[in-house]
Amino acid sequence: MAHAHSHRKPPRVGDGALVRRTLIGIVLVIGAVLILAPLVVIFAEAFRRGIAYFGESIAHPDTLHAIRLTVLTALIAVPLNTAFGVAAAWAVTKFDFPGKRLLIVIIEIPFSISPVVAGVAYMFVYGLQGLFGPALQSADMKILFALPGIVLASMFVTAPFVARELIPLMQAQGRDLEEAATSLGASGWRTFFSVTLPNIRWALLYGVVLCNARVMGEFGAVSVVSGNIRGQTNTLPLHVELLYHDYNAVGAFAAASILTVLALVTIVAKVLLERLGAGRASRRPSLAANPSGETKA
Repeated sequence: MAHAHSHRKPPRVGDGALVRRTLIGIVLVIGAVLILAPLVVIFAEAFRRGIAYFGESIAHPDTLHAIRLTVLTALIAVPLNTAFGVAAAWAVTKFDFPGKRLLIVIIEIPFSISPVVAGVAYMFVYGLQGLFGPALQSADMKILFALPGIVLASMFVTAPFVARELIPLMQAQGRDLEEAATSLGASGWRTFFSVTLPNIRWALLYGVVLCNARVMGEFGAVSVVSGNIRGQTNTLPLHVELLYHDYNAVGAFAAASILTVLALVTIVAKVLLERLGAGRASRRPSLAANPSGETKA
């Protein structure tokens, strides 16, 4: 009995039933107050005047334009940031070159800069009094207070999402598979699509989902570069603010409910991708099929 008692593990923080239940209760209360309650209020206010009024609010021309502009911005910014993230992750993890750490720091910059500050910086670069303003004006090209400025601001704040999901994974995978594929005669593109992409697809999709959600919900940087022109340069988050300032609370919450549904869909997609990725994380990639197209003997 003394021998068994000497090998007993020391108690850990939270092993006691009272402590465990108290911690769980605190988390549930805080989660309900800070997260669940606002979600309930959004949908309750959105449907306060009934489904018909909710439909009228969504079908308003300004709201529809804000939705279309938000979707268009995402359709442009997300693929471009996906390509940038894949290229940056490939460069950082598969090659050694001077300035690699600097490149990683540059990728992280949007996470350390306020979106509003980023929007102001774009004003000083592309505005009429900015660095490229006179040249753009002489060429009759409009960046700010138009779609290009909205896309650029959205791309800035979401640039790191895909790269940050891919870099740790690709570093853990190493370069052995790509080097083996190259030694077997596969081209760079064939190596990427046959070896690299299948091994990173879940992390890539996860990064794309997060990037898309942030693009559609971005407010700070877009509010600076768009000009908040009703029915022209207002994305959905900016339109929610305009409706609220117009004392149209139901219309504002109706528009906000669309963003809320997007957030919920993003969470579900995130969980599914995490489960799918976790189920395949332990599977070592195989070179049973020769990436160059030849079958192994």
